[in-house]
Formats: sequence, C-alpha cells, structure tokens
Amino acid sequence: MKQYLTFITLLVCTLASAQNIDDVLRYSTENIQGTARFQGMSGAFGALGGDLSALNINPAGSSVFNNSLFTVSVSSYSRNNTSNYFGTMTENTSNQLEINQLGGVFVFKNTDGNSPWKKFSIAANYDVVRNLEDDIYITGNSNQGIDNYFLNFAQGTPFGAILAQEGEFLEDAYLDIGSSQGFSDQQAFLGYYGGIIDPVDMEDDNTAYIRTSDYQTVNQEFSRNTSGYNSKFTLNMSSQFQESLYLGASLNFHNVLYDRYDEFTERGYNADSEIQFTTFDNLLHTEGSGFSFSLGAIAKLNEFVRLGGSYQSPTWYRLKDDFSQRINSDLAADDIDFITLNVINLFDTYTIKTPGKLTGSMAVIFGKDGLLSFDYGYQDMSKAELRPDSDANFAAVNSDIDSELSAVSSFRVGGEYRIKRLSLRGGYRFEQSPYADGNTIGDLNGFSAGIGYSFRGSRIDLAFNRSEQDVDQFLFDTGLTTPALINTVNTNVTLGYTLNF
Repeated sequence: MKQYLTFITLLVCTLASAQNIDDVLRYSTENIQGTARFQGMSGAFGALGGDLSALNINPAGSSVFNNSLFTVSVSSYSRNNTSNYFGTMTENTSNQLEINQLGGVFVFKNTDGNSPWKKFSIAANYDVVRNLEDDIYITGNSNQGIDNYFLNFAQGTPFGAILAQEGEFLEDAYLDIGSSQGFSDQQAFLGYYGGIIDPVDMEDDNTAYIRTSDYQTVNQEFSRNTSGYNSKFTLNMSSQFQESLYLGASLNFHNVLYDRYDEFTERGYNADSEIQFTTFDNLLHTEGSGFSFSLGAIAKLNEFVRLGGSYQSPTWYRLKDDFSQRINSDLAADDIDFITLNVINLFDTYTIKTPGKLTGSMAVIFGKDGLLSFDYGYQDMSKAELRPDSDANFAAVNSDIDSELSAVSSFRVGGEYRIKRLSLRGGYRFEQSPYADGNTIGDLNGFSAGIGYSFRGSRIDLAFNRSEQDVDQFLFDTGLTTPALINTVNTNVTLGYTLNF
C-alpha cells in the first residue's frame, strides 16, 4: 500500500490536537507505579529510602540500604471508565500486564573508622512512571454536530484556498494544504470534501460556510484507544554522612511512546437531511525522550524521627508527532477514501518543559515493629511550557497554560507493621486538580494495601493500589463544547521480588 508523507512545520501545525494542555499534563504527572512495597504504602517514601522506586521521590534514599540488592516488579493494570454524555451512561474497562520496574543498588561501606562518610551507594533503576493504556467509549444524543468542528476552522478562509488543484489527487491536496497553509485550512478542506460543510457561494473569495446536514439532535459515538508509556531510567549516587545525614543525586532519562486512535460516528439526522451518517477518525503517534535530575537529603533527628527534602528538576522532553485522518459521509467526494490513516502528516520536533517539583517528608520509625511516613509535594503546573516559545502558536498555548493551570499540592501517607518475617502495609494519597477551576480534571484520591514476606535473603511483596478521578473529556478540541464527564478508576496489582546480596 502506498504511504504518503509530508513535513508540517511548527509554525503552522500547533493547532493539531497533539500539542496543547493535555499534552503537557500527560507528561507532567506520574502515577503511583514502581515496586510492590512502594505501591503498598502509596509512595510515601521521601524520608524513608531503602526502596528503589523511592529514588523517584528522594535520591538520598539509596544510601539507606544496608546491603546491595536487586528488585523486579510485575503489575497488572486495570482501568475502568464510566462516561456520562448528554445523560447517556457507558462503561469500558482495559487491562494490561507488564514488567514495570527493574533495578539494583550496590552499597559500599567505608572501613576507615576515621572518615565521617559511612556508606556510598550506586543505583540503577527502570520504572514505568505512567502507563498510557486506556479505552474510552462515549455515546449520546447531542445538539452539537461535527459540522461545528469544521465550521470553526473554515469560517474566514477563502474557498479557493481549500480547493484541490485541477488534476491533483485529493490525498496530495490534503497534504499540500497542511504543509503550506496549516492545520486549520487542512481541516476546512476535509470538511468540504467530506461533505460536511459547503461555501455560501462557490466563488474563490467566499469566506462564509454552512453545514450540509439538517438536525435538532444527533446521535454520536466516540471511542478512544490509547497505548504506550512514559518510562524513566535513573542513575543514582548517594552517601551517608556520619550517623544522621544521607545525601543523594540522580540523573533521569525518560522515554515516551504514545499512540492514540479516535473513532467518531454521527447519525440520527432529520429524515430529509441529505446526510444520514458521518465518520471521522484520527490517529496520533508520539515518541521522544527527556532528561531531568533530582537532589535530596534525609536527616535522622533521633532514633525515631526522620525528615526528608528533595527537588526534582523540570523535565525537558523532545517529542515528535505524526498524525493521520480519514472522513466519510453520504455527501463525501468520490475519492475521499484515498485519504486514509496511511496518509501521514509529519510534524517537526518540539519541546515540552514540565514544571519542577519540591517534596517535604517526615517518617516515624518504631524500631523493628514498623513505621509511619508522610510526603507533601508541590508542583506549579502553570510553569509548564511548549517550546520554542518564540513560535506564535506555542505562545498562545503557553498563555492558556498560564491562565488555566495552577499549583498542585499532593499528600501521601503510608505505614508498615512487621510481624517477624511478615510485613503489612497500607497508604492513602491525594492530589489536587491541576486546573484552576478544579473541574476540567478533578482531585485524585487513592488508597493502597500490601503484604511482604522475607525469607533466605529474599523478599516477596504484593500490593493493591486504587485511585479515582473525574475528568471532562471533550470529543474534539473545538466546535463540540459539551464534554463527557468520565469517572476513571485505576486499579493496579503488583508482585515484586527482591534479592539481597
């Protein structure tokens, strides 16, 4: 099958659905993943250390280990989405099983009794910090048809600018208009040749458009399937100074792979409408890498109390998107089928800078019987940026980020109770909405439970982790202004194995 490719420069492509606030939030937030012990305590490890995934919170934690070890974790992910769209309720569940954590630490003890530096550790760890697998299904009767999406792009655009040239294939015209004129004109082109909109008159200088359909309400079905991950590979160094201070630093190398496939179908027009069905599908592929660093310290105030503090730098992602579409209707042009998901728009590389994060922690240790731990995190989402910020379209998105997003406070509390070789764990976490209105994405609440058993220098851990959040899901970025309300419940079950050396 022939595949058509073109490059669309950043100057004209940033209205595409890939590069907006949703993109920033997708890579600025991390789920509770990692080792089973970490998940069983809801990630409240900032003042504790002694766990490889705790390095994501405070890099000083690796020198808390008493010996070298290796840990691997496998998670079963389940995500349940319940949507409400114009009063119609639907539910969808997705499941996945994967190795989500793998790493080890080497601990070197200083035999020089005169040195204040007691231990030095080097750690390497891989974590899936956010699993991007998801399935959403939305349906309902709306008074806002897909024509509104295309009309928003077309109004004010000269009709002659969105016409295929004489003898030009539709798929070539689609790519050429996107490359030379931008995403907005490209969508207007799709709306016209897809039969969804018409010019008020057929003159080249016409700039007014109308819909071709007739309806009061239409039935819409929308499904979104996403796959991929945001992973982090951490190289860590940490040291213990005297008996009460741990210092550490990490270099973090991020990897992103994300695919999103949207299917949209609209029916239920009036009986005399020339259009009786419309389909409109979109496929986005994103991949890239990022870099960040983190610094941290843990102090023992006494035998029972520890305090921790850490700074996680912004993450600088370099990402690249490709994007394809297809459309059809009763009035579509005969050759519209040649614009398929194999006709691909390639976008220039762009950068996302996510905001840095500060974390303060406290833990109370009850000898060998157990512990309680608390973390507070602060991250100002309004400081996120799309770059290059000299680009006018990115500047507009950054202005929206600054006005719509706000600072996020997060709280994590976890505990562990030990009965000889057996450890019982539990935790709770809360994260504020990243939106200033608190509605577009709601607050997140989660709880966890876990169990661990030590034997012959090894340990097996099992954790259950559940979180819930409400999200306003818009079917498209413009035109259809009423979102579906989606209640998302994430449930992870993680099994981990630790081998001590």
